[in-house]
Amino acid sequence: MASSPSFSLLAVVFSLLASTTAFSRSLSRPYETTILDVVSSLHQTHQILSFHPTRTNINRSPESESDPVFLNASSFSLELHSRETLLESQHRDYRSLVLARLERDSARVAGIASKVRLAIEGVDRSKLQPAYDDDTRIRPEDLSTPVVSGASQGSGEYFSRIGVGTPPKDMFMVLDTGSDVNWIQCQPCSDCYQQSDPVFNPSSSSSYSSLSCASPQCSALEISACRADKCLYQVSYGDGSFTVGEFATETVTFGNSGKVNRVALGCGHDNEGLFVGSAGLLGLGGGALSLTSQLKAKSFSYCLVDRDSGRSWSLDFNSARLGGEVTAPLLRNHKIDTFYYLGLTGFSVGGRSVAIPPSVFAVDESGRGGGIVDCGPAVTRLQTQAYNSLRDAFARLTTHLKSATTSISLFDTCYDFSSLSTVKVPTVALHFGDGKYLDLPAKNYLIPVDSAGTFCFAFAPTSTPLSIVGNVQQQGTRVSFDLANNLVGFATNKC
Repeated sequence: MASSPSFSLLAVVFSLLASTTAFSRSLSRPYETTILDVVSSLHQTHQILSFHPTRTNINRSPESESDPVFLNASSFSLELHSRETLLESQHRDYRSLVLARLERDSARVAGIASKVRLAIEGVDRSKLQPAYDDDTRIRPEDLSTPVVSGASQGSGEYFSRIGVGTPPKDMFMVLDTGSDVNWIQCQPCSDCYQQSDPVFNPSSSSSYSSLSCASPQCSALEISACRADKCLYQVSYGDGSFTVGEFATETVTFGNSGKVNRVALGCGHDNEGLFVGSAGLLGLGGGALSLTSQLKAKSFSYCLVDRDSGRSWSLDFNSARLGGEVTAPLLRNHKIDTFYYLGLTGFSVGGRSVAIPPSVFAVDESGRGGGIVDCGPAVTRLQTQAYNSLRDAFARLTTHLKSATTSISLFDTCYDFSSLSTVKVPTVALHFGDGKYLDLPAKNYLIPVDSAGTFCFAFAPTSTPLSIVGNVQQQGTRVSFDLANNLVGFATNKC
């Protein structure tokens, strides 16, 4: 028997009432929370400003013919140090330190976006060949090339100490998963910035060997030149910093783990700008000239200590997989092999999924979009649509918290916790599909921006289609790159 019109209307009304009630209950039901230790975070802001770096060499047994030469599947391990633990602080207070960090951060993010954009647009590298002056030196100012990393007072936020040459000279090097070319400053210096260790002298090393112009390593450089059949290299950075010199091979020693012969690296005689404190850069990207590629590493992992801590954690190559880690697909962009793309699908706040279309985090056919995981940038950048949705979801669950009176640099969502020792805040998690997710510790998304108790939500929008998971969100987590099986792993409390 057909339903009467009045009965059908009544059914629609009851259906609307039921859905409205369900929606109201979903908003009113308890959300997931975690605790932020305000006192501990503020204590570190005072500690890092009074921290005095020490320059201690890694203990190593004397070189001998029996020392191991590890290749391929061998394991290596290095200590990682935060930048502030190696450099004397030049900042009058913690707020000025944060602003300097964020300035460096913005420069690096702009550089990553520039590098990806140029790769997608198919820039003809033959048009970027080095020019020469009367002394046949490469003139970096004649080129316009992508930024890989770097900023106004130091290239990266994390350093590692390795030995270069025979006998090995220990040096602090910037760690950069968004770069491929390894390089160090070398004597004689046409122009070198200040570094913590003595500048490397290639004539003092018995294992230093110049690369010829016909070598495959020279051919793999984005920008190179030839002089007296010696390969010259240049890596330039969009804010004006650069390194220029001779491309060579050297023996690299990994503390007491062993050594590898004939690692291709730049010996920079003309270097300017952004790398104060470090002797150079270790490129851990996916390109052919990166350290990981040259080691033929099947995997590598790192654990990033809190940048306001004086401790150090580790960078490991070919280490055993950890139990209990959350894994996500490791994706590659066919337009550029440097960056490690992450199979990110979304976020949740307080245990509730944030309404973000998964397509926001996908790489399209042209190579645009997607999300990378990188140890260089500090603050996670999200496409504006995704950022707004995440921020608004967090803000809706924190209306009971006292807001800060002003925004700080990149941050538009800040709180005044000056009267609190701990605070209960909504959880934030990254989602990777197949029901996998990574819960972030509260200190990895609410960070102090001064020593008075102002904390900000440590995400920021970007106008580019590329999202970047930064090192603030990675701190205290063992991040592993399983290159053989194309997986990225996150293991909390495994440092």
